[in-house]
Amino acid sequence: MKSKILLASLALAGTLCSYAQTNEMVIQANKPGAQVQSTMYGIFFEDINFAADGGLYAEMIKNRSFEFKQNLMGWTAFGSVSIQNDGPFDKNPHYARLADPGHKHKRTGIENEGFFGIAVKKDATYRFSLWARCPEGGTGALRVQLVDDDSMGEHQEFTADEITVTGKEWKKYTLTIKSTQTIDDARLRLFLSHEKGEAFEAKMTTIDVEHVSLFPTDTWKGRENGMRKDLAQALCDLHPGIFRFPGGCIVEGTDLATRYQWKNSVGPVENRQYNENRWENCFDYRLYPDYYQSYGLGFFEYFQLCEDFGCEALPVLTCGLACQFQNETDGKPDMEAHVACADLEPYIQDALDLIEFANGGVDTKWGKVRADMGHPAPFNLHFMAVGNEQWDYADNPVFTERLKMFLDVLKKQHPEIKYIGTTGPDSEGDKFDMLQPKMKELKADLYDEHFYRNEAWFMDAKNRHRYDNYDRKGPKVFAGEYACHGKGKKWNHFNASLMEAAFMTGIERNADVVHMATYAPLFAHVKGWQWRPDMIWFDNTRSFKSCSYYVQQLYSHYKGTNVLSLTMNKKVVAGDEDQNGLFASSVLNSATGEIYVKIANVSEQAQPVKLTFKGLKNLTSGKVITLHSDDPVAENTLDQPTKIAPQEKVVGVYGNVLEAEVPAKSFCVYILRK
Repeated sequence: MKSKILLASLALAGTLCSYAQTNEMVIQANKPGAQVQSTMYGIFFEDINFAADGGLYAEMIKNRSFEFKQNLMGWTAFGSVSIQNDGPFDKNPHYARLADPGHKHKRTGIENEGFFGIAVKKDATYRFSLWARCPEGGTGALRVQLVDDDSMGEHQEFTADEITVTGKEWKKYTLTIKSTQTIDDARLRLFLSHEKGEAFEAKMTTIDVEHVSLFPTDTWKGRENGMRKDLAQALCDLHPGIFRFPGGCIVEGTDLATRYQWKNSVGPVENRQYNENRWENCFDYRLYPDYYQSYGLGFFEYFQLCEDFGCEALPVLTCGLACQFQNETDGKPDMEAHVACADLEPYIQDALDLIEFANGGVDTKWGKVRADMGHPAPFNLHFMAVGNEQWDYADNPVFTERLKMFLDVLKKQHPEIKYIGTTGPDSEGDKFDMLQPKMKELKADLYDEHFYRNEAWFMDAKNRHRYDNYDRKGPKVFAGEYACHGKGKKWNHFNASLMEAAFMTGIERNADVVHMATYAPLFAHVKGWQWRPDMIWFDNTRSFKSCSYYVQQLYSHYKGTNVLSLTMNKKVVAGDEDQNGLFASSVLNSATGEIYVKIANVSEQAQPVKLTFKGLKNLTSGKVITLHSDDPVAENTLDQPTKIAPQEKVVGVYGNVLEAEVPAKSFCVYILRK
């Protein structure tokens, strides 16, 4: 009996010893390796999930210029309202004519629903503006109201003011509205009124209205055509190194007519041509037929945001192919949907003109457009991508033949720019295998890889070591769109973010190959999403940052300047079988002398670690920032925005060794000072 107890005790002791075994990692602290690019971690922006209009772009009026195909979509009209198409702006010719309703006790007007309502806050101020005229001459009056149809108060109207319109010429009229209430689902109502002092029986003067707009006065940087402050601040707080815009699939368009055309997105905001959003009809189970692009957030504003954030701009331009997913039959391209190579010159010229818009002098055509918009200094563009998720076919190199035509011209005329190609929509497989070597043949500076995959993909040995064996002499990598799609509803739960954190250690230790990485998509309106998971969620007044946001932020804040070799048992730490679910990487910040060690523990057990810094005698101080959740499928919400957020604490350091315990299912960043 005693022998059985002894054997059981020995077995238990062995188990405890196995559990308590320290995972020793060795960091070569005095041998800085590959440079970590300033562009390494950044932002991918696409107008999906109402990310632009109804999101980052602070305009509160939907279809403000009556340019949707159904001209009054987003509006409710009453009385005598008609739509005209000979307005003052050639790219947006439509406007609404409000005429006398025919009886002194009737009204003529229009009411806008906003983007899932118009949300206003008590005592906050809003800038209302419109262009208007009296087509028959004379003077007319417009009453401007904020109304709440669900209000239990005495009036629907809770804020109102009046505008006097004079003469036959189009003029811009503005007023500042102060809200007396906090309302999540208000509407803007505009209707003909009598002039003050005018007899009530008098006929009301006809008024034409165009470009009806409502902005909070408190926008990002206080700009009139501004961004929503909390969302722009969330982007700034990422400390991005690169900002890719205006998106992915919207660059291509469902068809060429709806491709993104950057020239339509610059110049006076009231004359930027509306465009159907490619995501408008993409999913019949998440259908938004009122999803258009006003281009109020256009290329000028994108460049301006890059300047605000101190990051590089990465515009993406169409290569002359409409969305291949939507223009393919039986695995063959519908070539009539795409631009023939012989007709590609205007598309290439658009790319040349964009470089001139960004970098040209004020004496150039497009440099002058930039200057006239208020920015005479160049934006100093250094990167450009051609094409999004394009691919070739075995018998038809539709993408690479077009990319070659672009690169032949662009590299000759602007060799100072780095050009980015793509390896298609997949992280592996036929399309990827076909395109990757072609990017090297075409001498692209970088190529764009996309992977939206599940947890199993991120934990697969091939992908854990994805960049360890990449060609060091080929183009550099831009991991342009990626996210872990968790089981079930593809939500933003913690475990999916932990998989991303683990995977990113492989990006970081291979900084000689990977020069850029951006999670995607970026934004999602809780009432208007089409795709998830996403980094930042919002409604009309609030927002929250997902666990994935915090992973990206931690990598970006502690990106360092040079890779430091980190090994365990002389191997990189990438969750291999003998590494107890640990992933790790380390970088040096040469400017501060700090060393950053990132460790993801994807196992179900806490893991003791011993970090030995070779080449150092002493570490002077240290702290650790931990992202953890006891519930792996928990997520942040609008009501609990910081339910899962990084927690910081001091750690003790002794000589050149740090001993610590990484909690189960956690991502830790150690900040250590030499």
